[in-house]
Amino acid sequence: MIKNYIKIAFRTLLKSKGFTAINVFGLALGLATCLLIVFYVFDELSYDRYNVNADRIYRVNNDMKFGGTEGSYATTPAIAAAALKTNFAEVKQVARILSGGKQWVKKENQNIPEVKIAYADSTLFDVFTLPMVEGQPSIALKATHSVVITEKTAQKYFNSVNAVGKVLTLNDTAFYKVTGVIRNIPKQSHLDFDFFLPMADNGQSRNESWFTNNFHTYILIKPGTDVTKFEPKMSAFLTKNAEPELQTVIHMTFSKLEASGSYFRWSLTPLTDIHFNSSIKGSLGQPGNITVVYIFSAIALFILLIACVNFMNLSTARSSNRAREVGVRKVLGSPRKYLIAQFLTESIVVTLAGALIAVFVAWAFLPVFNQMSGKELTVTPQIIAWLLPVLLAFIVVVGCLAGSYPALFLSGFQPIEVLKGKLAAGFKGGRLRSSLVVFQFSISIFLITATIVIYSQLKYIQNKDVGYDREQVIVVHQVGSLGVTKAKTFKHDVEQLAGVKSVTLTSFLPTATSDNTTSFFKESTMDAKQALNTSIWSVDEDYLPTLGIKLKAGRNFSKDMKTDSDAIIINEAAAQLLGYQDPVGKKLYNPGGNDANNVRHYNIIGVIKNFNFRSLKESVSPLLLRAADETYSMSVRFNANDVAATRAQIASKWAALSPNVQFDFSYMDDDFNHIYFAEQRMGKISIAFTSLAIVVACLGLFGLAAYAAEQRTKEIGIRKVLGANISAIVGMLTKDFLLLVLIAIIIAAPLAWLFMNKWLQGFAYKTTITWWMLLTAGIGAALIAFATISFQSIKAALANPVKSLRSE
Repeated sequence: MIKNYIKIAFRTLLKSKGFTAINVFGLALGLATCLLIVFYVFDELSYDRYNVNADRIYRVNNDMKFGGTEGSYATTPAIAAAALKTNFAEVKQVARILSGGKQWVKKENQNIPEVKIAYADSTLFDVFTLPMVEGQPSIALKATHSVVITEKTAQKYFNSVNAVGKVLTLNDTAFYKVTGVIRNIPKQSHLDFDFFLPMADNGQSRNESWFTNNFHTYILIKPGTDVTKFEPKMSAFLTKNAEPELQTVIHMTFSKLEASGSYFRWSLTPLTDIHFNSSIKGSLGQPGNITVVYIFSAIALFILLIACVNFMNLSTARSSNRAREVGVRKVLGSPRKYLIAQFLTESIVVTLAGALIAVFVAWAFLPVFNQMSGKELTVTPQIIAWLLPVLLAFIVVVGCLAGSYPALFLSGFQPIEVLKGKLAAGFKGGRLRSSLVVFQFSISIFLITATIVIYSQLKYIQNKDVGYDREQVIVVHQVGSLGVTKAKTFKHDVEQLAGVKSVTLTSFLPTATSDNTTSFFKESTMDAKQALNTSIWSVDEDYLPTLGIKLKAGRNFSKDMKTDSDAIIINEAAAQLLGYQDPVGKKLYNPGGNDANNVRHYNIIGVIKNFNFRSLKESVSPLLLRAADETYSMSVRFNANDVAATRAQIASKWAALSPNVQFDFSYMDDDFNHIYFAEQRMGKISIAFTSLAIVVACLGLFGLAAYAAEQRTKEIGIRKVLGANISAIVGMLTKDFLLLVLIAIIIAAPLAWLFMNKWLQGFAYKTTITWWMLLTAGIGAALIAFATISFQSIKAALANPVKSLRSE
């Protein structure tokens, strides 16, 4: 019996090749798109879950409110890890990680820049699952000047994973013996490092201050530990041990500090939440965005629903043509359950075909999707393990849903009524199909609006005056490897080049991640109520003119003014928090270390206009600039006449001073755009998915228009015989569909405005959703729908009426 159902299903589907193709292709396209998004979401949600003890690993955060600043930071003091391990039975093991920044690793006669370098405790391998293929994890990082590298790094520098005992040279001066080779860290990890150096080799690891937060501290808790009870105990421990230092520096106890509205606390973030917890500043790795995951998941669901709606719409529309077939079958004695089984079989066959094609399409387009999304997604056994049962369930559920309406509806008619042609009246209304078309185009218009808003925000970011000029600036990296003397020589040589306007040496740039935060006080008594917690950057006298930052009051630093060693320039945000109408000439005080008697004062010599030195998702915060040698990188403003020649001249000056180190540079405008790479990527993917959603929706509309034209063939013939012109017939066939699109616009526009306004709340500086965005989306959808319908309408209007009326 089942074999007979399948045979009849194939025969029936082949009779309507066009509708079958639209059904299968639309379903396949929707499901393939959904699969690609599911791969992306699965990859994002799997971050750090490869660790065996992922559910018991937490990162310790530093939560603070002090000096006008409030926030949570992913770093803690150097002494926090050992203190937690020693004083809390709940803590099984601890490990600290400190990013090592960019360093130069020698390979033969070439120095290669490496940025995936970190200092780590020897207990790293007790906390994280980092399988070692060579070496002993328990001792690999205990000796100074040892290094643990990944397999790919071993292959890169030694052409073999058998690298234990071999030596790497860092920065031309430091020699590190390889004591371990670990497997490549999975891409789904926030620990994106290839080199691990001993923590003992970093001088900061011995800092005993409770308020110098530079280290990423991870704890492995014992099974059964209640984290909600453990967190308050940590903060109480911090209060007890850090209070003497607090009293020494600002003469205040923690209780008085909290009474004034300030606080310092420790909190925990589960390892598996780190990737998406972007509200905590200073996290390692490239942070994810759970909002993007939600949006893409919604898009996947929407596109799948559109595809399924198409399938159901076309299935129910075409089923009326089989009414006589049902009548004949019932007259010949076919039970209703057999008719239901036949319709369901046909529906499942089409769903199966669409699902199989979708799998191959998703696999074929996976490299393209990887390029768009910045991922390296692959089809793994783990994915196949859950994909097969999900696809099977999808085939059964969608097949039964799409086939249920025609199966139950048609099989219930009396054969005498069907054979007399009375069924047609039941299909003229088509309320279900109309509702489904409105649903499809509501989703399409929503997606079009969302894409317009995303690109409008990106355009706003690119065109917004951020307070500095990032155009025509080359940033030369790793200038610090030259040493202070050679770095200044390099700056002097570059300044003499014909195409160069100005040059500045500093590690701190608005397009870089470098930052340094400390507290200043308005009075030498260092009252917490007079505190200003601020970023402080070391710059030279050429910093402001090179970056085009404007002075609002006072003056710039001058190399001829020796007193500028104690001078600072503040931004408008700092001046506002300090409450000064005219800050120039005022003093700020900073404790030197942990000794309240070692207070240094700084003279405010100028105020600069606010500039966005962080992402536009954040408001401008207080910033202080001080004059000091900082030679990590160099920024060069140049004329736009001959960019390549200027860059080549700078590279030549570099080669003369450092022939064995590669010239490493970037353009500041590219660095700026990279900050918003995730938003740009989201915009591209949104366009692609929105286009696919529209294509799938239009496939269904195309099929319904063809069906409507077919149902009204004789009516069109009569109208043409009576003198109706083509435009009148096209208008008659399209107006009903366009009315449905208009209803979809009315439904989708307010929903899109509401959701996209919420998305924009994530930016401190944002565009506004205007009426033209909603109008553009609506008109665009209407035009696409009209073009889709018109093709079939014009075809029907141009048909010879003699053929349609021949039987009359």
